[in-house]
Amino acid sequence: MTKLSYKRAGDIISKFSRARVLVLGDLMLDEYIFGRVSRISPEAPVPVLEVESEKLILGGAANVAWNIKALGGQAYLIGVMGRDRARQLLIKELQSKELPTKGLVEERGRHTTVKTRIVAHRQQVIRVDREHSRDISPASEKRIVKILWEEMPRCQALLIEDYNKGLVTSRVLHEALEAARYHRRLVTVDPKFNHFLEFKGVSLFKPNVLETERALGLTLKTEEEILKAGRLLLDRIEAEAVLITAGEKGMYLFQPSRSTQHIPTVAREVYDVSGAGDTVIATITLALASGSSYQEAAVIANHAAGVEVSKFGVAAISPKELMEALRNW
Repeated sequence: MTKLSYKRAGDIISKFSRARVLVLGDLMLDEYIFGRVSRISPEAPVPVLEVESEKLILGGAANVAWNIKALGGQAYLIGVMGRDRARQLLIKELQSKELPTKGLVEERGRHTTVKTRIVAHRQQVIRVDREHSRDISPASEKRIVKILWEEMPRCQALLIEDYNKGLVTSRVLHEALEAARYHRRLVTVDPKFNHFLEFKGVSLFKPNVLETERALGLTLKTEEEILKAGRLLLDRIEAEAVLITAGEKGMYLFQPSRSTQHIPTVAREVYDVSGAGDTVIATITLALASGSSYQEAAVIANHAAGVEVSKFGVAAISPKELMEALRNW
């Protein structure tokens, strides 16, 4: 495993504030409804939740942008939302985090994605999703592409956060990669299943085990199978690096002509894994834009994820929390 001194990590993290990242991806709102159950409904054999509090948190690409901002970096967010009440709530949350909203495109007839989690006695009991996953309209594609080309020169990196909610169409993907190549920008990708093998020539590609299994048609139960899949994916994607996240098994970093780096999970209490992937891709992108190697970026991101999963729900972490985690490593 790559060793990283506390001083070197501090040098990299101290440069986060100079990095401006263009975040292209599916926007979401995570809604939490907290309460307690003390009786069964007389209408049907179901528990009655007595609501005690509610909370709205940025999700998807919006959460990635928030993670970048919380870590001291600068994020410019590009995405699509509906013309609905959730859109207003999303904008309000972004503004409260001092994140720019100029890159958000409205599309009539589309839902702004909202994932509602019902939590009783500190345990999630059900999730309700309100969303559209169809491709965005040609008019929205045109506006997104225009913003991409306008903003790319002002950023050090492009981060693509694809949740398969319709933003990353073939046209948007092609134009995003073309703009990044033209301006010689770093490109990091957190993929889902659609377009998985179309992210050719990116800097870093970060799928998890399940996504890799589905894309390659393989079963990845053992470390040997993960190592084989990572090398295959590296060749297929033609990326500078592939990072496969494997939950409690840690992360596996693949680079051409280099031995595979296994980065074990950081030992700490796991409270909630929601948003850990967002934290990883945000931290890696900031680290790479701040001059780190791929190995150094992966180690720093691993510690960031360790802090994030110790919190309830989707959460961002601060440079201070990250440095503290690295100090205790």
